[in-house]
Amino acid sequence: MKVLVAVKRTIDANVKVRVKADGTGVETANVKMAMNPFCEIAIEEAVRLREANIASEVIAVSAGPQAVQETLRSALAIGADRAIHVVTDVALQPLAIAKLLRAIAAKEQPKLIILGKQAIDDDNNQTGQMLAALLDWPQATFASKLKIEGDDAEVTREVDGGLETIAIKLPAIVTTDLRLNEPRYASLPNIMKAKKKTIDTLKPEDLGVDVTPRLNVLKVEEPARRKGGVKVADVAELVSKLRSEAKVIG
Repeated sequence: MKVLVAVKRTIDANVKVRVKADGTGVETANVKMAMNPFCEIAIEEAVRLREANIASEVIAVSAGPQAVQETLRSALAIGADRAIHVVTDVALQPLAIAKLLRAIAAKEQPKLIILGKQAIDDDNNQTGQMLAALLDWPQATFASKLKIEGDDAEVTREVDGGLETIAIKLPAIVTTDLRLNEPRYASLPNIMKAKKKTIDTLKPEDLGVDVTPRLNVLKVEEPARRKGGVKVADVAELVSKLRSEAKVIG
């Protein structure tokens, strides 16, 4: 079976994000970029499925400007067989990405689509769910364990109360949580091989998808700085401060 994996290029997780002076977004000029960590987990899981002879082909997909190809090369170095790049300079929102993935799924006919549960830049956690609705496929979000046998998948997912295990039929959408696996480091030989692998390029209009943003960001600003804590000498002083400042004790 084919496995389609969506990957996103984001600011490196180790970089401190700075808001632009005009408040129109975050600063990306001269900032180190990398694959979204949840997308790395998605690629790793797909490659493991192929290594276990469950998947026959792993296809990485991403959308964005030309620089996105660096992220796709990273996915190829981890083990994806080929990649698809939807070229656009439009700032893509979750619904637009879901529609692009739906169109690609119609062309490629995968039995499983794996996405990171969210991207660390916007934290929307929407694309996987929207894609499942558009395709009318079952979905399993926040997966911490995935087991596939034939057309059946068993997914253990993290919920507020602990762990929940569900059974779904393929084709399906799975979004990955942090504890699903630990992505491998791409070896130098695999990085060199990735440079020779195929990246097919498409445009949104080739897929019949309108990616015009539906939401306008009015302003982006940093969260307010937290005030420093205060040390108290004993319980009596703590209770006194709670009464006078926090007003939580009558």
